[in-house]
Amino acid sequence: MSGNTLGTLFCVTNFGESHGPAIGCVVDGCPPGLPLEAADIQAELDRRRPGTSRHVTQRQEADQVEILSGVFEGVTTGTPIGLLIRNTDARSKDYANLVDTFRPGHADYSYFKKYGVRDPRGGGRSSARLTAPTVAAGAIAKKWLAENHGVRIRGYMSQLGAIKIPFESWDEVGRNAFYAPNASIVAELEAFMDELRRDGDSIGARIEVVAENVPAGWGEPVYDRLDADIAHAMMGLNAVKGVSMGAGFESIAQRGSQHGDEMTPDGFLGNNAGGVLGGISSGQPVTVSLAIKPTSSIRVERRSVDRANNPTSVQTLGRHDPCVGIRATPIAEALMALVLIDHALRQRGQRGA
Repeated sequence: MSGNTLGTLFCVTNFGESHGPAIGCVVDGCPPGLPLEAADIQAELDRRRPGTSRHVTQRQEADQVEILSGVFEGVTTGTPIGLLIRNTDARSKDYANLVDTFRPGHADYSYFKKYGVRDPRGGGRSSARLTAPTVAAGAIAKKWLAENHGVRIRGYMSQLGAIKIPFESWDEVGRNAFYAPNASIVAELEAFMDELRRDGDSIGARIEVVAENVPAGWGEPVYDRLDADIAHAMMGLNAVKGVSMGAGFESIAQRGSQHGDEMTPDGFLGNNAGGVLGGISSGQPVTVSLAIKPTSSIRVERRSVDRANNPTSVQTLGRHDPCVGIRATPIAEALMALVLIDHALRQRGQRGA
């Protein structure tokens, strides 16, 4: 009921607050016998970690993961895996002016209306800080999928604000702070972000995620469709306001003769379906595109109300990502992995393979 758990057979329960002593998750349902050590998880966490460039929040968190349970002598035991990440650089005083007010576009207002409790420290549970445990759990899922099915999950930024980023090469994605697949555009992205930071404003982005080598047959009709579960998971990522699979909204203008991916004995001739047909994987790459809104915490003064519904103005201080999308790629990859491993285990339970 509380909405903090994702998955059916591979379940991840997320806990903690942005400025609490620690954040983490419990991974229940991971098959036994998977070789796993902290370094496997840390590599993914380091990709998401704050403070890695001037274009993201300067909060300095090492994001060192601790494996508390579920692993013995370097392999998973099949019992719940407890993962802990301690918060070491929280500055709650930066949010003192938000105790009685709400940031426009932020979850401050809706959380207060739901729970009746105001926790202004960095956004509490609604903070993007809580995506770190998701990435940690996703690292386990990624490793199992790769070792058991050869599945490879990668993502990249395809647009920053109005700047579209043409895909050039996967090799470029890990060489810049934006996860941009095009080296020639990085300087323009940097200049844009420097100007945005001087303005005290924020911007949105578009992220693409591709899962390759996904076997055909994963997914459940009617309500647990693979694409529906992927969309559900992706909408759980902070600031995501739109999710599309394959051709997505471009399919509106396509004719059936164009959109329907023709088949030959050698395979499909296109992938407008995004690797999913009728909610079940087709064996093609599973592709998803995310629209991420501008960060709500900005220095620009804006109109709002206080807890008594009196008019006021809000200016957010502290350290924030001027574009949440810059660090979103590894998070989106993790969510894709969590959905895919869950459906892989469900398929194994139903078909034995």
